[in-house]
Amino acid sequence: MKLYTKENLIKEFQRIAKQGWIENARKGNAGGIGNTLEDLLGIDENNLPIPNAAEWELKTQRLNTTALTTLFHTEPSPRAIKFVPQVLLLNYGWKHQQAGAKYAEDEMSFRQTIHGNAYSDRGFIVKVDRANKKVLISFNYKMVSVSHKAWLKEVKKRIGFGELNPQPYWGFDDLANKAGTKLLNCFYVQAEVKKEEGKEFYHYSKVMMLQKFNFIGFLNELENGNILIDFDARTGHNHGTKFRLKQRCFPNLYEKTSIIIE
Repeated sequence: MKLYTKENLIKEFQRIAKQGWIENARKGNAGGIGNTLEDLLGIDENNLPIPNAAEWELKTQRLNTTALTTLFHTEPSPRAIKFVPQVLLLNYGWKHQQAGAKYAEDEMSFRQTIHGNAYSDRGFIVKVDRANKKVLISFNYKMVSVSHKAWLKEVKKRIGFGELNPQPYWGFDDLANKAGTKLLNCFYVQAEVKKEEGKEFYHYSKVMMLQKFNFIGFLNELENGNILIDFDARTGHNHGTKFRLKQRCFPNLYEKTSIIIE
């Protein structure tokens, strides 16, 4: 594996960008953008070998994609009661689309992507409580879409129309530690993508150097609806709770942004 200084790595990115379109080195691999760049740099996975410096990562993404980036997985508190499968799924779940086919007839689902800028169609929202240093999930039956009228009647029978009690939450300290561990200093590389004759090609045309995770920026993006919380549970299996980010907002999570190539 090659070792780099930050200065040498920047020169490598500039050299790769000048090459123009480069064929996917990992055919049939959904992670081809990152894998191809790793091959060009001669590194393993996404960790950058920069000795005598803080930990650095390589993050790659398609340019102008609407896809969300998963930042990390973490379950809400109070964890002792296994909130997602034992409270949200049981009290606020609905019949799984494949109940009676792929799954049992009584298979339930709770799949919701929730953010802080507006209520979801089932009446859930993310709230940042800075006074008590918590990120909470809140429910308001008045904000449920009319298309979910039948489901809302079931919720009333099971648990009533009140606020979630207790409310699922993440403490600021736990979130800051989790995010700070995952969101290391990074070189954020975006690539244009094209296909010709069944082959995929990348042009690594935008590179930023992002330094020092900024938790206040993280909270701001939660409030603005740019970080979303994704629940994905069904009867007997919780796929995990994810914090996911809109691509264009990635630099807002760091104290310092340096444009390398634009």
